[in-house]
Amino acid sequence: MAVLLAFISLLLVPLNPACFTDPAQEKVSPIINLKLDSRKKMLTWNSRRNVTWQECTIDAPLDPPISQTPQVAEDGTYFCTFSNSVLHRGATLTVNVTSEGHEFKATLTFCNSGREGSGAVNFSCLIYNVRFLNCSWAQGPAAPADVRYHLYMWASLHGNVSECAQYVLDPTGTRVGCHFDQLGEPQTTDNYFFLVNGTSNETDIQFLDFTPFVATEIEKYNPPANLTARNNGSYYVIQWDNPVTRFNISSHVLYYELDIQRKGSFSKTDPVFQRGENRNEYLMPSSAVTGVHTVRVRVRHVYGDTWSEWGPAQPFGFPEKNFTGFLVVLIGLVVGAAALSSIGLMFLCKRFSLKQKLFPPIPQVKRELAGSFTPTRESNLCSRSIHAAAHVRASLLFLAE
Repeated sequence: MAVLLAFISLLLVPLNPACFTDPAQEKVSPIINLKLDSRKKMLTWNSRRNVTWQECTIDAPLDPPISQTPQVAEDGTYFCTFSNSVLHRGATLTVNVTSEGHEFKATLTFCNSGREGSGAVNFSCLIYNVRFLNCSWAQGPAAPADVRYHLYMWASLHGNVSECAQYVLDPTGTRVGCHFDQLGEPQTTDNYFFLVNGTSNETDIQFLDFTPFVATEIEKYNPPANLTARNNGSYYVIQWDNPVTRFNISSHVLYYELDIQRKGSFSKTDPVFQRGENRNEYLMPSSAVTGVHTVRVRVRHVYGDTWSEWGPAQPFGFPEKNFTGFLVVLIGLVVGAAALSSIGLMFLCKRFSLKQKLFPPIPQVKRELAGSFTPTRESNLCSRSIHAAAHVRASLLFLAE
């Protein structure tokens, strides 16, 4: 009897709740506190029981879905960071987990509140003169007249956020740009994050976000320095120095354009493109250089699209000889000589006629001898010489024309 009572009392002992799973609890998702930090683009959540598998996904318009495995913070919070996605067009974020053999899913839909078309557009930034940064944008097509845009920048995912201190205004007083003159110490791994939002008394303004700007690719370099061109007999050797840059980068990521033109020519020569080297050099055969040429150079990052300004043009080559001028001078000399010859012949002929008048021929001289000195034959000789000289002069004048 005592054994039977002991067995019955064992059955009546309440069971520990941890020893079994409530069927209703199995249907409750372990995902709680699902949140999105839109600035950091970080999705966070907690789990109220153990999970064996997790995955997070972002699906944004115009971009393919991106999935990744969550990380765990020190306080046990799970998180996923989508730094290469944009949120201003809206997005759907999803967390999928497996817990105790069951699959669960939690979804967060993000919307960019505000009037459609009120946010800033055409945003761009560039670094120039090694240490300055300029950003610009345009007013949204549906933005109200009193819109006031705000630009925020941070240099790392968890870095401090700073608002622009020097805004650029358009003629109506709207903020359309910003100048930064304190960029901090440069690092080749720098990525710049930007966010433009706005305020208005009329309506909410949509924000504009971006994928990270790779700092090394948005720098506008100064023009290449020390451009020279010298002839070594076989080639014109064109050399230049790499520009001073904000970041310590390899010369091989620099991309140069050489503009070589012949002075006075109406046709344009195609540009020459060349990757950077430790010693930049371009060889142009001397035989290909006739007359004076000029060369100028500009540079950009090989993966960027912002060119530097053109550097000063450097002349090289020799002027062509002016054969036309030389021919004109030569013809002038020949014509002058012909004219002097004609004048001399005319003078001699006139002198001969005067001599005949002063010293008439002696009748006793033999006819053969006297005939050789007759005025008629001498006059004919002078006439033919004068006509020949005139013909030569006329031909030379025609050639000169």
